Amino acid sequence: MTPVKIAPSLLSANFSRLGEEVAAVTAAGADLIHFDVMDGHFVPNITFGPMVLKAIRSYTRVPFQAHLMIMRPDLFWQAFARAGAEIIGIHLECQLDHRKLIKEITSGGQQVCLVMNPDTGVEPARPYLEMVEEILVMSVNPGFGGQSFMPEVLPKIEALAELREKNRWKFQIEVDGGINRETAPLVINAGADILVAGSFIFGSADYAMAIRELRCNK
Repeated sequence: MTPVKIAPSLLSANFSRLGEEVAAVTAAGADLIHFDVMDGHFVPNITFGPMVLKAIRSYTRVPFQAHLMIMRPDLFWQAFARAGAEIIGIHLECQLDHRKLIKEITSGGQQVCLVMNPDTGVEPARPYLEMVEEILVMSVNPGFGGQSFMPEVLPKIEALAELREKNRWKFQIEVDGGINRETAPLVINAGADILVAGSFIFGSADYAMAIRELRCNK
């Protein structure tokens, strides 16, 4: 069985030393870095822009995933790609032509991660499942770190895993929100391949041990 991948979320890192935090979680075994982008409109918070990503890109060689929690990802994804993001996360809930944007991002050389809020069902995502590299299931409402895991998303993860197997699709399933030593085995057993974790990792005194706990906790 392929080991689950761990993506530390910088939303819970020490903002005064982001570069060092990125280097530390990379050394601790992170598989990718989750970069939360919020615009104050799509979600009620504001975080990082592409200049910040560019400034910390040199601190690691693992992929950066820019999770665009913004109203118009079609206008800004290229700026994050130029800054060094290999994976672009776009929300299914955005009012835009998703098929067109997915093709545009893919043709630019980046991978696409389609993100679903907790109350979004599987059916709206079905037309795009064959087109993307990742599906990110939010297990908290987006906008703030440190929230509690919502177990009602587990059937959605299972349904996505079943669709993937039935249709031989290649996308990986990622889960973001409230991931810790108790919730990690729940989402892994449901079919998750990638775990985004913020508070559990960056709130730990030993990043490597926290990552090992998540990766091996089945």
